[in-house]
Amino acid sequence: MTFKAICTAALVLATGITAQGLAHAQTSAQPSPISALRLSAELFAMGQTQQDPLLVLTAAKLRKSVSLSPTDRAPTGGQVETGTTLEWQTMLETAAALAAADDALLGLIEDVRFETSKGVSDGPVYSVAIIGAGGTDEYESLPFTGGDYAEIYVEGKGNTDLNLYVYDAQGRLVCSDTDISDIAYCGWRPATTSGFRIEVRNKGDANNQYALITN
Repeated sequence: MTFKAICTAALVLATGITAQGLAHAQTSAQPSPISALRLSAELFAMGQTQQDPLLVLTAAKLRKSVSLSPTDRAPTGGQVETGTTLEWQTMLETAAALAAADDALLGLIEDVRFETSKGVSDGPVYSVAIIGAGGTDEYESLPFTGGDYAEIYVEGKGNTDLNLYVYDAQGRLVCSDTDISDIAYCGWRPATTSGFRIEVRNKGDANNQYALITN
C-alpha cells in the first residue's frame, strides 16, 4: 500500500467520509493551506486520543505541506511573542512514540521526515500571542480583499477554550467559531476590500499561547 493510500484510509476512518466521497473532494478542489492546517490539528488531536500513530502521521504530512511566514502583528495593547504553531516535527515524534516497534510505520515516519516540502512560499502568515485567563485579544482592521475568500485560523497550545469572532467595519458580526476547543476557524468572502476587527476570547481559567493565522 502506498503512503497516499494509507493517508486516504486514515482520513476515511477519522472523518467518516466514504472513500468515493473523499476521492471526489480530492479531485474537485484542493484544500486551502489554512484548511490543511486545521485538518492536521484535528487529526493530531484525534490520533492522540485514540493512540493511533497513523492518524498522527497523516496530520504531520498535512502540516509539512504548508509553508508559514511569521508576521509582527500583535493584539491591541499587546506585544509580539516568540513561538510557532504546532510543528510537523513534533507530530512525527508523537507518531514514532505511538508506533513503538512497528517497523513499517516507523519507515513511513522517516519517509515523511526526509521528503522535500512542497509548501508554497507565499502561504499563510502567522503571529503568536499569549492570552490571559478569561481575556479578550483584539486585532483592529486586518485587511482582506473583496471577492477573495478570506480565512482566519486560531490554534492554541493550552487546554483552554478559545473562541473566534470577526466583525466588519460597521461592527457587524461576520463569522464566529465558539466550539469547545483551543482551535477556531472562520472563512467568508468580503464583498469589498476592507478592514475587519478580529477578537480571540479565552473562556478558560488559565493563560494560553496561540497562533493567529491568516491567508
